Amino acid sequence: MARTFALIPAAGMGKRMGAGSNKQYLMLDGMPILARTVQTFQEADCIDAIYLVSPEQEIPFCRSEVVERYGFTKVRAIVPGGSERQHSVYNGLRAIDDIQPDDVVLIHDGVRPFVSVQMLEDAVAAARKGGACVVAVPVKDTVKVVREGVVTATPPRETLWLAQTPQGFRYSLIRAAHDQAAAAGFLGTDDASLMEWQGQPVRVVQGDYRNIKITTPEDMILAEAFLKEKN
Repeated sequence: MARTFALIPAAGMGKRMGAGSNKQYLMLDGMPILARTVQTFQEADCIDAIYLVSPEQEIPFCRSEVVERYGFTKVRAIVPGGSERQHSVYNGLRAIDDIQPDDVVLIHDGVRPFVSVQMLEDAVAAARKGGACVVAVPVKDTVKVVREGVVTATPPRETLWLAQTPQGFRYSLIRAAHDQAAAAGFLGTDDASLMEWQGQPVRVVQGDYRNIKITTPEDMILAEAFLKEKN
């Protein structure tokens, strides 16, 4: 039976947050954002093991204040990150022990704490079936293509989706994509874009508008409101 591994990059510096510390460790209703994210993966039956990616100097803190403090027994390792998110994910892919080609890897932003178990299950199923998937939601607003301050096109809104995470892949496919991207010096905007670069089909899994990536102080206000409503 193929297994599912979670790879959670949390190596960003959080400059847009302006909080003086990395955003993944900011407290959200008394719990670090990263811990809230990992908790969902810990509770999901479809996840066999978790690998975190952290700045190397923060690994001891991540281990003591997130993994050990909250008893996340599925976390196998904390891997040093790279200079870009893509490099961090690549480090994580190479660090996963005893993974097989048909096993699934779910790659998820450490600062998306509102992911649901259902979303994880849907992404795993889509990755097993098609090899690659991205959780996404349809855009709500009209999108304009702009060059040098002038609108050049208005794409049909029904064709536009906002990519989220998790993004799920058969291990053999995503590892090959990262290997080739590293060799070619190609830097994608997300992991699914590496599959697209290779011409591989990527299925879309319905996400949730609350599955936000906490990047700015405004996102923290939204996140606190979501938690208050949930509680």
